[in-house]
Amino acid sequence: MGKYRLLALDLDGTLLNDQSEVSETNAAWVKHAVDAGVTVCVSTGRGFVGALPIVDQLGLDTPMITVNGGEIWSKPHALHRRTLLEADKVMKLHGLAEQYDIWFWAYTPEDVYNKERWAGDTIARKWLKFGFYSQDTSILNAILKEIHTWNGLEITNSSPFNIEINPAGVSKATALMEVCRMRGYDMSEVVAVGDSLNDIAAIRASGLGVAMGNAQDEVKAMADVVTGSNQENGVAQIIQNYVLKA
Repeated sequence: MGKYRLLALDLDGTLLNDQSEVSETNAAWVKHAVDAGVTVCVSTGRGFVGALPIVDQLGLDTPMITVNGGEIWSKPHALHRRTLLEADKVMKLHGLAEQYDIWFWAYTPEDVYNKERWAGDTIARKWLKFGFYSQDTSILNAILKEIHTWNGLEITNSSPFNIEINPAGVSKATALMEVCRMRGYDMSEVVAVGDSLNDIAAIRASGLGVAMGNAQDEVKAMADVVTGSNQENGVAQIIQNYVLKA
């Protein structure tokens, strides 16, 4: 076993290519890492239902981090911890989305709601994450300006054209720290790979923080290493050149 014991992989824009597929090369190197004793942990903004097919495809039976750390799973289907976003805040976020008439979505533990299909009784439901999407960055900036004045929110993105909101203190970094506590690892033994603002905290907190070649510039600036893009099997490159060589 090398110096790195846990590999935390974002999905969209990182492990997955632009067709939302795991390439044969990435899949093969993930298997090499697992066979070498490395714990491979999916760390994604997706909900559990959206992440599970990728985990199943890779044959992983290891911890999962979903909805940006809002849920931590000790293994698939075994929930370790869930942190909810207050329903009254979801109501305010929903109102803001309607005010600007833009696409939005929100996760509950069981489902995803959006502009086309919204939950009837917002207060009665349990919420994990809320998101806004627009290619009009002036609208996103106006929303950011507003919600930065609110308390109790963790604000990131998973692309330059969205905003993602979790409860304050919830991030992929805090979730990774909990996974390390569960497994008896130190954060210095973690490699975290990602491409968006929701990956920055984990990249900074880990022993090796990796930005994808297609990552947002802010992510690259915080990373220790920049690997190839998600179209160039950047995850496989990191496993080959760092995780299994360390």
